[in-house]
Amino acid sequence: MKQSQLFMPTLRELPSDAEVKSHQLLLKAGYIRPMAAGMFAYLPLAQRVLNKIEGIIREEMLAVNANEMSVPEILPAELWKRSGRYEAYGPELYKFQNRQKRDFILGPTHEETFTELMGSEIKSYKKLPLLVYQIQTKFRDENRPRFGLLRTREFIMKDAYSFSADQEGLDKAFRNMEAAYVKIFARIGLDYRIIVGDAGAMGGSDSKEFSAPAAAGEDTIVYSDATDYAANLEMAKDFYESKPFEGEEEPLEKFATPNEKTIDELAEKLDVPASSLAKTVVATNEAGQLVAIVTTGDFEVNLVKVQNFLNIGDLELADEGAVKAALGAGFGSLGPVGLPDDVTLLVDQRAADLGNFVAGANEDGQHYRNINWKRDVDLQDDQVGDFRLAREGDLAVDGKGKLNFTRGIEIAHIFKLGTRYSKVLGATVLDQNGRSVDMVMGSYGIGISRLLSAIAEQKGDDEGLVWPAAVAPFDVHIVPINLKDADQAKMTDTLEASLKSQGLDVLVDDRKERAGVKFADADLIGIPVRITVGKKAAEGVVEVKVRANHTNFEMRVSEIEDSISVLLRGEEN
Repeated sequence: MKQSQLFMPTLRELPSDAEVKSHQLLLKAGYIRPMAAGMFAYLPLAQRVLNKIEGIIREEMLAVNANEMSVPEILPAELWKRSGRYEAYGPELYKFQNRQKRDFILGPTHEETFTELMGSEIKSYKKLPLLVYQIQTKFRDENRPRFGLLRTREFIMKDAYSFSADQEGLDKAFRNMEAAYVKIFARIGLDYRIIVGDAGAMGGSDSKEFSAPAAAGEDTIVYSDATDYAANLEMAKDFYESKPFEGEEEPLEKFATPNEKTIDELAEKLDVPASSLAKTVVATNEAGQLVAIVTTGDFEVNLVKVQNFLNIGDLELADEGAVKAALGAGFGSLGPVGLPDDVTLLVDQRAADLGNFVAGANEDGQHYRNINWKRDVDLQDDQVGDFRLAREGDLAVDGKGKLNFTRGIEIAHIFKLGTRYSKVLGATVLDQNGRSVDMVMGSYGIGISRLLSAIAEQKGDDEGLVWPAAVAPFDVHIVPINLKDADQAKMTDTLEASLKSQGLDVLVDDRKERAGVKFADADLIGIPVRITVGKKAAEGVVEVKVRANHTNFEMRVSEIEDSISVLLRGEEN
């Protein structure tokens, strides 16, 4: 393609709201343009990258016998009301009515749609297992879209769904899809980690995230420095071996703490480590009921772990006024002794092993010392679990390494949904014994448009984008210095024809621009290999640049045809 005909509006000055590298580079290089907050136009260069990513995905989906199809982007709200997600999804759901006053939504994901469709079409286990997918625009009304394509209100996603007659079928589909994703991201050329993820509003029993380490990532990846253990911070676990208190119980005693509102202040007053104190955090569930979570003073409460333990949806920190009305004290004086019966008490494993410990007395400015669980609270085993946020440097859950933290971009997520949707939507089949059973489902997503930002974050440099060869908008960028020179013009045409005959995508910079402008734009848009046709064209010599490592060298044109595939493979490495 001739660059003079390519719609590629590059920028010299960046908008002030472009905060992260990928957003800046994709704007500056003319790949994307904002149309509204969190909504972008994908310009020709970006569209070519998206097409190549989607091509790789389609090939690997075909390899696992997945069927590509499409369902509507506009969905009847009734389906989501039946599944329980219409309200649970919250304000991120785009809701509207048609002229007949019927409720609809813009699809953020399509579990309900595919469940309803397959439930109406498949009636026998003999038609299962089945794997279907689509590549489609999704919609989520993010409260604060930011970081370019990393957090948007409209995005491109590959969503796949597996349907099986039993758990064994789901497990196999999950393994196959995980293996397919490994191949997809290896071919694209991204660095990533597979981590334990939170199923969140999706529901289900198990999930894994594919996360691309990058400074702009909004997720924290927690990983062991000695093993392959990795998890999202919300799900990460540390190693803890229970050591129940076996000392002699001291009498319960209330004492004044008028100036101690924090754990640090209390620890300083008592001259004890924070780990020996109990901290109580109160949260509110979807029904407005209070949940009190107790940890040792040196840890923070992990609300996601609490949600999963209780198998509930949204959970958020309670308002201090509501807490004081229910418990009789504000923050800083809360504790597990004497809680009302309608408050759910959960205790972290570490805190459950404390004895003769200090905690708030549920009276402002007052604490108890010498609290013991069985005597003063009657704590039961089913109230104890891992409710703490993992800390960097602690021992990993496998006991074989220290936990390290890094930022990451979630690029894919796979879920074992089980019968979460099939049960409520009535998607059943007759099994081999003629009994009606709920379909067992999995859900598998890749954030396709987000991949542009993930690649740009990982590969981009000070001069511009650096695309892995498999997804670059063009394979080779030919830059003639002066097309009025007959030798340069002839060599440019010869090179273009030769490279295209090998099946390569070629961009020729035929613009009437200075060499410096052409080189700067070439580095900015990030095509893997640049061939400069200059003064030595008459001698059959060109300059080759490998974009990834800035390697420049001269090469005879006669060698290009045999060497270009090697240069492109080197780019991928």
